[in-house]
Amino acid sequence: MPYTIPLDVFLILSRGEDVLLALRQGTGFADGLWNVPSGKVEPGESAVAAVLREAREEAGLSLTAADVRLATTVHLSRPGGHARLGLFFHATHAPARHGDPVNAEPHKCGGLAWFPAVALPPDTEPYNAAGLTGWRTGTPLILDGWPA
Repeated sequence: MPYTIPLDVFLILSRGEDVLLALRQGTGFADGLWNVPSGKVEPGESAVAAVLREAREEAGLSLTAADVRLATTVHLSRPGGHARLGLFFHATHAPARHGDPVNAEPHKCGGLAWFPAVALPPDTEPYNAAGLTGWRTGTPLILDGWPA
């Protein structure tokens, strides 16, 4: 059987020096922690299509493929040997084109807020924090949780 791991997509939406974060709630995973709009790539879906879909579903944003660029990749290892691969895309918020972010999934999200990219809240979900650091520092690949 071939080795497979989930492919996650993340949207880093920036406005000046700030990034948009969402407070997780009611999901059963990382509830009470801040994260960027994100989700899993579905079968038959490209990574770019997935991040555009997640931006629309979670924050009501109308982005196009031309609006996003791959910023960093995080290869995550969790306890028990569970690994994930996360593609972090960046877009600069343009309200006239994208619309204003709204909490489009209130059953999964306690709210949206802008935070300085250099001063993330201490309760930022670690996988997300790793990707935000990779984007901010221009590091193309982050190995998170792997032995040195």
